[in-house]
Amino acid sequence: MLETLLESWMEMLPLWGLLLVIVAMLFVLAKGADLLVEEAVTLSIRWGVPTLVVGATIVSLGTTLPETAVSVAAALGGRPDLALGNAVGSIICDTGLILGLGVLLGTIPLERGILERQSWIQLGAGLLLIALCMPWSSPATVFETGGRLPQWGGWLLVLLLVLYIGKTIQWARQSGDTEVPDVDSGRSGWVLVKLGVGIGLVVLSSKVLIPSVEEFAERLHVPRSVIGATLVAFGTSLPELVTVLTSVRKGHGALALGNVIGADILNVLFVAGTAAAVTRGGLEAEPRFFVLLFPAMLGILLVFRVSAILSGDRLRKWTGWVLLGAYAAVTLLSYRR
Repeated sequence: MLETLLESWMEMLPLWGLLLVIVAMLFVLAKGADLLVEEAVTLSIRWGVPTLVVGATIVSLGTTLPETAVSVAAALGGRPDLALGNAVGSIICDTGLILGLGVLLGTIPLERGILERQSWIQLGAGLLLIALCMPWSSPATVFETGGRLPQWGGWLLVLLLVLYIGKTIQWARQSGDTEVPDVDSGRSGWVLVKLGVGIGLVVLSSKVLIPSVEEFAERLHVPRSVIGATLVAFGTSLPELVTVLTSVRKGHGALALGNVIGADILNVLFVAGTAAAVTRGGLEAEPRFFVLLFPAMLGILLVFRVSAILSGDRLRKWTGWVLLGAYAAVTLLSYRR
């Protein structure tokens, strides 16, 4: 009922009105995610969770909540191309645009031990997503008919998400990172209330965002998968953008890098995995994914991986320019008809 009313309302709006709705909902999504992150970190500090675990799991989980909410809502609403496009596009946006800006605007130090472990998981998650979407019974037709992330593949990714979080906690304990900052977190009950408000903002704004994006795409004759991989992906990546730019401005480049890598991993395991798991038919991966989006995702991840190997103790400025150039190229190619 709510979906029908929203779709009817969107059809009556002029194009500029639709754009305003999209911008407003993306803003609410980002604010809701910010609130979730802030309160989740407050609870983790109050409960004595190691700071490394906060950065690698809670913060990344919080900043990927908009992508998850949008993708799950899109999948349940019969728009699986938008759901998968948002997950893949967010990886491209996080690594290309956001990390690229972070490198240019500040210093991103490289902690070799953590980087080697996390970046291999990051690249492996991207490869696994492509492998699960491949039509292995007829791989030669992938550029004509595309593929599909099956429902069982979504549950597999969710299982790997649980294992990843558990392993991260184990690594944190082994590293001896038990420092707990002295932060006044207030009463836990009030923190939980604000967590609920954040969840409500994310869920409700995503319910409005999906039909407005679909209507906007149809009026411009742009494929929904392209809209999902660019406009919505950028908007739902705003929490990562704010986190990264704030971190480098305050001299915490390592936190910025960890957030981007963690968000990339969770975009596969959490965002795509959850959206596919709740959809009986899985998520459709139309030919455009294999022609452009999947290669672009792998290309940007490889650029980061190679630059990290060549960069010594911190990411060099040329890495930022290359990542930004790759993101711009992918965005322009996505809108070519």
